[in-house]
Amino acid sequence: MSDDCLFCKIISGEIQGDVVYQDDDVYAFRDINPQAPTHILIVPKRHIPSMNEAASGDAELLGKLLLAAARIAKDEGVSEDGYRLVINTNRGAGQSVFHIHVHLLGGRQMGWPPG
Repeated sequence: MSDDCLFCKIISGEIQGDVVYQDDDVYAFRDINPQAPTHILIVPKRHIPSMNEAASGDAELLGKLLLAAARIAKDEGVSEDGYRLVINTNRGAGQSVFHIHVHLLGGRQMGWPPG
């Protein structure tokens, strides 16, 4: 847990989030600035600033994020039509909160290439 991390504050309940899923390791909530009809952030409860700081010991936790994303996509009704998962790493890629998070985007046609 990082004292100055927005997502850590949401996970701890210090800041309210629109929670859609949580378990022992994963916390998911709706993005306050959605870029698609379904835009959910899936984060580990343990603070890891970005993919650059993730280590081999984090592999199981990172896998749990992706499996939670698939479950949430199904629960949100976007799994059949399709959805996109995005992990931005560092400012140049659009990361603005430095706590690893997976964006689940769905409910509209996605363009390619992204970005």
